[in-house]
Amino acid sequence: MRVNWKTYNPGDFYDELISSPGYARKHARQLASYLKSLTHEELLRKKNAAELAIKTMGISFTVYSDAGNIDREWPMDIIPRLISGREWDRTSRGLEQRLQALNCFIHDLYNDQKILKDKVVPSELILDSANFRKQCVGIKPKFNVWAHICGTDLIKDKDGQFYVLEDNLRVPSGVSYMLENRRVTKRVFPELFENNYDIRPVTEYPTQLFDALAALSPRNVKYPEVVVLTPGIFNSAYFEHSFLAQRMGAELVEGGDMVVEDDKVYMRTIDGLSQVDVIYRRIDDLFLDPAVFNKDSVLGVKGLFNAWVKGNVALANAPGAGVADDKVIYTYVPQIIKYYLDEDPIIPNVPSFLCIDKKQCDHVLENLHKLVVKPANESGGYGMLIGPQASSKELAEFARRIKANPRNYMAQPLISLSTVPILGDRVVEPRHVDLRPFILQSDKSYVTAGGLTRVAMVKGSYVVNSSQGGGSKDTWIVGDD
Repeated sequence: MRVNWKTYNPGDFYDELISSPGYARKHARQLASYLKSLTHEELLRKKNAAELAIKTMGISFTVYSDAGNIDREWPMDIIPRLISGREWDRTSRGLEQRLQALNCFIHDLYNDQKILKDKVVPSELILDSANFRKQCVGIKPKFNVWAHICGTDLIKDKDGQFYVLEDNLRVPSGVSYMLENRRVTKRVFPELFENNYDIRPVTEYPTQLFDALAALSPRNVKYPEVVVLTPGIFNSAYFEHSFLAQRMGAELVEGGDMVVEDDKVYMRTIDGLSQVDVIYRRIDDLFLDPAVFNKDSVLGVKGLFNAWVKGNVALANAPGAGVADDKVIYTYVPQIIKYYLDEDPIIPNVPSFLCIDKKQCDHVLENLHKLVVKPANESGGYGMLIGPQASSKELAEFARRIKANPRNYMAQPLISLSTVPILGDRVVEPRHVDLRPFILQSDKSYVTAGGLTRVAMVKGSYVVNSSQGGGSKDTWIVGDD
């Protein structure tokens, strides 16, 4: 039994591999033909090989549950997702544009606040934001960049075009899995990489990340001391923290491994104290410094914030960057791009409704059963309502929450997420996907060639988060021929 693209049926959704029954899209024809040449048994053997590689390589993630923290092997579907090079070049420009504007916005909010004075963004949205840090007012980090690493979530609708679903500017995760997916795919499909399939590489990301971080160093030294600050082994993204530290040749540290003296940060080593120049922090703002934020935090370093303020250490991402990582602020990003760059957004937002606006809120409450409602500062798909799949009780509860705190909610129509093929037990089947590319900005910008594709493994499901049963795919940016 072999793949039959004539019976592969994505329904009314835009499929990224097959344009019509039996016909692949131009940039995907080579892959479609190759998959068709294999029997289902051969594909299943490759799937088993991938699962063995993931187990052997120790690629895992942690799921928090009532039963405790559970380490699971990384879920990956072996059929790669393809995006044409021409489409990606335009998308990359849009991602750089977006992060540049967001950094202008964050810097403005903590300094001149021109955008608030010009009433492009309502000042009450900023003052009421859970991620606005008053302690950061007046600070000017190097290059005026606050969000150095961004993971922007993209989706495709029925028109086959990319839309921005949300921005992740605090401690975005997932890039290690993007890199590991490529390593596994090369083991499973070496013939596709050997036979001149024009696939753009992703392996340079750790080098690009190190260079972006090193450029932030306050000291003019040839080899600045860059460290990755992790909450520890029980964090769900610890695999990524250790992976990136190893790949960059940086030290992986916890708060207790560092100390601040004379407003400078030092790392404890067997040879004594060693000054730290740049901290790639993977802990939230409120845990960075118990002297400034959460006094009970044992994850950060006392005095760290003041060392940053004095310019003696760089923090990436900077404290306070999350003020733009807010699903309500997200709705203003097109205006933010126009305000700072005098450009139209290259990648559009998903149409959205603000519950803080009475007229829009009334529309949301009247149409809850049709909409997706998101809280302003949750992540990972938590705390949201998918109206078409919700019960009457859930709809009533969300209506109550929105009325009680409209500032905390926004709503969007349920997007008809595009589909790509996954390898099922019996046949190749379509499933919904999103994409998280990673963008770096310091003295220059960099965008990954593709990103982390997350895929809903359950038929008809829109849930792509690995913590809630989703999987992942290798993402290929390929030539247009």
